[in-house]
Parts: sequence; C-alpha cells; structure tokens
Amino acid sequence: MAKITAALIKELRDQTGAGMMDVKKALTEAEGDMARAKEIIRATGIQAAGAREGRKAQEGLIASTVVEGGQGQIGYAVELNSETDFVAKTPQFIEFGQEVIDDVAKADASNAEQVDAAPSKSGTVKETVEEAGALFHEHVKVGQVARVEGPRVEIYAHRKSVEMPPSIVAMIATDEAGAQVAHEVALQISAMSPKWLSREDVPADVVESERRVATEKSQAEGKPEKIIPKIVEGRLNAFFKETVLLEQQYVKDTSKTIGDLFKQAGGKALAFARLEVGKGDEE
Repeated sequence: MAKITAALIKELRDQTGAGMMDVKKALTEAEGDMARAKEIIRATGIQAAGAREGRKAQEGLIASTVVEGGQGQIGYAVELNSETDFVAKTPQFIEFGQEVIDDVAKADASNAEQVDAAPSKSGTVKETVEEAGALFHEHVKVGQVARVEGPRVEIYAHRKSVEMPPSIVAMIATDEAGAQVAHEVALQISAMSPKWLSREDVPADVVESERRVATEKSQAEGKPEKIIPKIVEGRLNAFFKETVLLEQQYVKDTSKTIGDLFKQAGGKALAFARLEVGKGDEE
C-alpha cells in the first residue's frame, strides 16, 4: 500500500477537482493507487449526480464556435446548465463549456442526442457532463443545441455582466455579400428575439391561430364587420414585424428593416439561431 501523503492528496485534488475528504477517502479505499482512486471518485460523483437530476438547472452558459466546413462555415451553440450562477462563472465551468463545444464541432452534432453521444476524452459528452456534475456538486445538463451553416457564419455572444460567461448567443448564416451586415444582424437577433427568418417560414397553424385571435379580438372590440378583414391583416402584419427577422425594424435605424440591410448589401440571410440560458424546455 502506497503511503497517502499530502503531496498525493494535492495531486489527486488538482486532477479531479474533488474535495479534500473525498480524495482522502478514495485514496484510502484504493490503498494509495491513484488510478483506482480516480475511478472511485468518478463513480461516487456520478452516483451523486444521479440524485441531483431532479433539481432545477437553469443557470449556466452558452458555448459557441465557428468552424470551416465543406460548403463554407458551420456555427455551433450549446447551452450547458448548472443550478447556480456561482458555478456558471467559474473558470472550470467555462473551460468545461469550451471542451464540450469543441467535441460538438468535431462530431458535427446538431441536437441534444447527438451532443450526448459525441466522443470526448471521458468517452462521450454525456459522460463529460456527468463528471462535471460530480466536480461542481450540482445538477449539470445539456440544454438547447443549434447548428447553422452557410458560406459565412457570424456569432454574437452576449454577457449580462463582465464576470459572467455568455448567456445569449445569436448565430446568422449568410452568403458572402450578406457577411457585410452579419454582425449588426447578430446583434439584432440577440436583442429582439425573432422566431423565424421570413414569413414563409412561419408554420401555417401559427398563422391561422394568429388570424383567429385577431378576428375574435376585433369582433369583441365591436369593430364593423366589413372592416374586420382589413384590421385582421394589419394585426397579422404587426405579428410578422415582431417575430420575423427580415421584417423586423432595424434597432439602430427604424426607417429600415433587416431585409433592407441585406438588400443594400446585395446579400442574403440563410439561417439563424438564438439560444438563451434558461429559455429552453424546462426540466
């Protein structure tokens, strides 16, 4: 049995991030064998992480990156949740986020299931996330995932304060000409939260629901029946201007729409995504 020294305890703490008592207990059980002690710490941590799964994890960060692809560039963004912002802002959690997004890009993952299965140094990203839960003693999970692709991809990562990691990431894929205005459009996406790129992208059932609500509201207001169709169309257009990116007013010059910016640049927007911490499906 190897002697359990202060240096050995420090080395294992540095390598695993586990607490002093957990490290001493693991080394004792492993009879001083470092490799075995690591296994014990990991197994114990994952077991404890399972008990934490029912707890809310709605803080965290959005990790993002752009890589070169066969048809231009690909942007990836992943929400990684913790229970507290105290954990989210630690250098270790931010480093964990970078590790995950690197693995996501290598695997070309585009949804949560593919992210979980992506290879990582721990085996898979799912196992990396489990280990993070053990390290931080909180419920840690993968939240929203986004992928956009085009000749050019621009990312804007918004921090709510200087000490916090990005909590909102906006990605916009454009053609080469559209890249001239892509940064301004990414800022717009972050600030104004559009849901669709163009009105053609709005699902038919959503349009029908908005039309029905607008009609019923107009009737309830006692509007003359003959002018209700015109009022409804006006309210539908207002809905599109609020939720459709290309029809939104440009926040820095409300005389223009985002569509106007692309027209002036002679370019096109191809796809976009916006992720915000805590705004996905709640667990």
